[in-house]
Amino acid sequence: MCVELLEGAEAPRLDCDASRHETVRDGVIAIRLALIGKGGAGKSALAGTLARILARRGERVLAVDCDPMPGLSLSLGLGVVDVRIPDDATEERPEGEDGPRYRLRRGLSAERAVEMYAVPGPDGVRYLQFGKLRERTPQLMRAQFAFRQILDELSSSERTVVGDLAGGTRQPFFGWGRYAELLIVVVEPTAKGVLSARRLARLASLTAGQERPGGQRVAAVVTKAGAPDDAALVTERTGLEVLAAVPWDRAVCDAERYGISVLDHAPGSPAVAAITALADRLAEHRPALASLS
Repeated sequence: MCVELLEGAEAPRLDCDASRHETVRDGVIAIRLALIGKGGAGKSALAGTLARILARRGERVLAVDCDPMPGLSLSLGLGVVDVRIPDDATEERPEGEDGPRYRLRRGLSAERAVEMYAVPGPDGVRYLQFGKLRERTPQLMRAQFAFRQILDELSSSERTVVGDLAGGTRQPFFGWGRYAELLIVVVEPTAKGVLSARRLARLASLTAGQERPGGQRVAAVVTKAGAPDDAALVTERTGLEVLAAVPWDRAVCDAERYGISVLDHAPGSPAVAAITALADRLAEHRPALASLS
C-alpha cells in the first residue's frame, strides 16, 4: 500500500485494527448510502467523517470511493492511497453471455474482494476504490467493472456502505449509485448549489425505480451553512428533507488544506458535531431503508 500525506501535514494516529469493529452491533440495521452533488460541495469530507463516526459506534463500515480523482482517502485520514483493484481480479465474459464485458474472476466473491482489496483505515473503516486516474482511462476499465459488481453483489445486511460519488450527474444516474438505499444530495446554500440540488433531486425521482428495483430514498445535507434558515431554504427550493446542516467551519478548511481528516484535526469542531448529529438522524431512517433492500 502506498500512503502519503500532503506537505505540512502531521500523520494522524490511525486505529487500523479492524478486528475491533468487525461486527455490526446487535439491533443495528446496516445501511447503504451514496453522497451525490455538485463538485466542491464537501461530499468527501462529509463521507469520510460520517464513515468513521459510524464505525466508532461498532458498525462494520465500508467507505467506497467512486471518483477517479483523489478525495475520500484524505478525508478519512489515510493520506493518498495508490491501491486499486488489479486487472487479474477480473476475467472477460465468454462470448454470448449476458452482462458487462468484464466480471470478477470465477471463485472471487464480492465479500472476498473487499477483504483482499479494501484498505484498512482509521476506526476500523475499510476503504475501497477502483483506482485513480494517472495516465489514461482504459487502464482502469477492468477495475471499474469489478468495483461496480462488488457493490451490486455485496450483502446488504453485513456492512454499512458510505459512498462518495464523483460530482455531477453521470455517476448517480448511470448505475454507480444503484447499490444505495439512500441518496444524499450534498448541497451548499447558494443559488448555484440549490439549483444543482433541485435538478439532482428531480433526476433521482425519475430514475429511482430504474436504478434500483426496490426504489431509493432521496434526502439532502446542507454543507457550509452560514444562516439559521439555510436548511429551510434548501427544503423549500428542492422539496428534499434536510437530514443535517453542517456549518461553515474553519477547522474543515484547515483539514482539507493539509489533506487530513477533520475528525483527527478538530474532533470538537462544530462540523464534526453536526455530522455526529447526522449519524443519529440516520438511525430514524434505517427501518424504512431496510425494506428497500
